[in-house]
Amino acid sequence: MDDSDISQQLSETVRHAAQAHTRLAICGGGTKRFYAGDIEGDSLDVTGHCGIVSYEPTELIVTARAGTTLRELEAALADKGQMLAFEPPWFGEAATLGGTIACGFSGPRRPYAGAARDFVLGTRIINGKGEILHFGGEVMKNVAGYDVSRLMVGALGSLGVLLEVSLKVLPKPAREVTLCFEMPADKGISIMNDLGAQPLPLSATCHAGETLYIRLSGTELGIHAARAKLGGKPMDKSEDFWRDIREHRRTFFNDDAPLWRLSVPPATPVINLPGQWLLDWGGAQRWLKSAAPAREIRQKAESVGGHATLFRQGKMNGAQFHPLPAKLAALNQSLKRAFDPNGIINRAVATAT
Repeated sequence: MDDSDISQQLSETVRHAAQAHTRLAICGGGTKRFYAGDIEGDSLDVTGHCGIVSYEPTELIVTARAGTTLRELEAALADKGQMLAFEPPWFGEAATLGGTIACGFSGPRRPYAGAARDFVLGTRIINGKGEILHFGGEVMKNVAGYDVSRLMVGALGSLGVLLEVSLKVLPKPAREVTLCFEMPADKGISIMNDLGAQPLPLSATCHAGETLYIRLSGTELGIHAARAKLGGKPMDKSEDFWRDIREHRRTFFNDDAPLWRLSVPPATPVINLPGQWLLDWGGAQRWLKSAAPAREIRQKAESVGGHATLFRQGKMNGAQFHPLPAKLAALNQSLKRAFDPNGIINRAVATAT
């Protein structure tokens, strides 16, 4: 069955479900099910809709079907010396492009290269009526009016079934080095923010335990100059370290303690909450293992201009998101009605708080 046949088959399934008011749960590789939770409805398997549609290395643009695995996509890019610059976590070998974009996940490079949504040029989706719609395109400046393609990033499939995604890609750096510095978290936060304002080839910074880790990416000459300025101890096998941070494979993540993700202004001082911390994205993304009450954690996050999500808790299935202000919640509901009037696609996700 070719691509158009699969697209039409999926479209027909959604159309019939809309007519019958039958809820559908989009099913891809399943590697991020812990985050999306148990969605009500019949399974809509999209893994068969896979493969790279077009790739123009000289233009730094790739278009792939949503069921394409990140393994296949990143391997094709690596063959041409290129990469997905937002460094998405897989959370499993079966991870797909569609699931990655639907969750809006980005890895350690995010503060310095950009988030997943910054690289989305266009999407093709099936809305809740079973209509196939195309938004954006394959150039950086192609949008007149609302940038609908980027609405799909982080929507968790609640606005439609992703069919294809066009992405901007970047060349892989010639060299990468990670430097280590022993220091407490408060000093690490200060240094991460000071360095972010300097012309340095930063590509990742985090503080874990009592160590600040700084990754430099770029040319041999640029790396040499930055190392001479910063000092620090070079890390062996640093690629494994950042992969383990990205994939939550470090010891910090490997237990059943409630895991919170706090998004705060990067220069925010150490937050007075009980538990263990790992600070990523130059201090903007903070992972907290804590049994403190949810209300206390969210109030502390709000007090510094951020928000908190219970990302994972033991065998709990489905993140618990920070409640939206009334106006934003109303806007989300309006978008859901516009794309999925009968509320049949990934229904549980759309109402998660």
